[in-house]
Amino acid sequence: MIEDKVRKNNKLKESVRALVRETWLTSWELIRITIPVAIITKILEEFGLIDYLSMVLEPVMNFIGLPGSLGLVWATAMLTNLYGGIAVFAALAPGLDLTSAQITVLCSAMLIAHSLPVELSVSKRAGAPLLPIALLRVIGAVVYAFLLNKICLGLNIWQEKATLLFKAPEQTGESSDLMQWTWTLLQNQGMIILIILCIIVFMRIFRKVGLLGLLEKILAPVLPHFGMGRQAAPITVVGMVMGIGYGGALIIRETSTGSMTKEEVFNSMALMGLCHGLVEDTLIMAAIGGKFGGILWGRIVFSLIITYLLVWLLQALAAKRIKQQA
Repeated sequence: MIEDKVRKNNKLKESVRALVRETWLTSWELIRITIPVAIITKILEEFGLIDYLSMVLEPVMNFIGLPGSLGLVWATAMLTNLYGGIAVFAALAPGLDLTSAQITVLCSAMLIAHSLPVELSVSKRAGAPLLPIALLRVIGAVVYAFLLNKICLGLNIWQEKATLLFKAPEQTGESSDLMQWTWTLLQNQGMIILIILCIIVFMRIFRKVGLLGLLEKILAPVLPHFGMGRQAAPITVVGMVMGIGYGGALIIRETSTGSMTKEEVFNSMALMGLCHGLVEDTLIMAAIGGKFGGILWGRIVFSLIITYLLVWLLQALAAKRIKQQA
């Protein structure tokens, strides 16, 4: 009896240690990005360059119902990753009067188009052409964000003032005191670490209860209708749930065996580009205020519709080309 209790305690301690270790390793990799990004954002803000960048990005952001300055958040997420975007968001959002709908729109755009240098390289290695996938993700993000904003306004949903996790530095005179800004930055980094911890815990729980497997089972029968065969569909589902890095690696392995056609690879990477990281990435965006109706369910429906229309169009063009050649 005592031995069983000791064994359980040791197992619990090992689980806690593993959780702390994974949280720290993940957090450190992201802190190395988020702190420099936050410092650069502060410098841009102090020199008034945020306003100039906002003017450049304002037309696109206004098109999707957001302040121009939030364009810097999305641009950072596209060039780095979601956490880089969060770092800029933490610096800028407390000074803006945002609604929950606006944060959901921003999060949705970031979820569709982020980490482009890394993820597009994975898509290319998997065999999908670079430019079409890049355009699909960026244009798809703008279109979905535009539609989501119109739906939110039209139905008057999520129009309440957003509650932000991140703090703004207290103002001392004309500009923020440097020490106060540094302290606020550290507090926001602590919040990011807490977010990561929660996400890791939730991911473990989801794996334990079989939620990830359930998502795969729900989506797998649907995907053959989107230009993917038996070999491509399960891999695509894994990529949608776990992320492009994981799904792309599986596709790279499958394409090397010749079991997937070029069309299947493109269709798979197109769908994954629009809709991936359904669990982890969605939880990240939910943690900063995104609503699940927009960042998860709406994104899935939009991605399936766009991929279906894209596959239909490509098949129609291919049939027309064959007919002309005959």
